[in-house]
Amino acid sequence: MRLVLDASAALYELVSPTGWTPVEAANDLLAPVRILSEITSVLSETTWRGEISRELADVAFFRLRDSNIETSSDFGLYEDARQVAALRGWAKTNDAEYVALAMRESAPLFTRDARLARGVADLVAVLGPDDVARSD
Repeated sequence: MRLVLDASAALYELVSPTGWTPVEAANDLLAPVRILSEITSVLSETTWRGEISRELADVAFFRLRDSNIETSSDFGLYEDARQVAALRGWAKTNDAEYVALAMRESAPLFTRDARLARGVADLVAVLGPDDVARSD
């Protein structure tokens, strides 16, 4: 299945005991390029706070580095994200980039963010971790 994944879903998979491979192997994954800096930042922050070990952060980072996520960073996506943010009354376009990409690709959005899922379910199909195919 072709999926647009956001940072919340990606982080969950990257730090899970089974790792990223089952989800990555069973799906074509897409994301705005921003996902790379978002995940790197969260791994750094959660390590700094002592919420995860340096070793787990390193494993997650290298899983991300070696992943097959297809990223998008064209200006058309940013314009679409501005339109989604305006439509939803959002001040920022961070989440709107994921939604805009899902809309462009006619692909479900894979997220663990319940607020985001509720807020965009009328625009795109939204999947959570229990809905996503794994090649176990």
